[in-house]
Amino acid sequence: AQSRVRKLTRREREVLAGVATGLSNRMIGDRLAISPRTVEIHRANMLNKMGANHTAEAIRIAIEASLVS
Repeated sequence: AQSRVRKLTRREREVLAGVATGLSNRMIGDRLAISPRTVEIHRANMLNKMGANHTAEAIRIAIEASLVS
């Protein structure tokens, strides 16, 4: 799981942490000072790089990698 998370950029990891804590794209965007559309792009790239088919799988990987608790 850690090797999959290491493939992500810093921003993609930040988006993953926001998603894992239950924030919406708009809320993540507000926190990171980016648009919700940019969050969607980072989220799609994150799923692709991690080889996850859906967000829940990406969150599971993040928890296994101790990125979030």
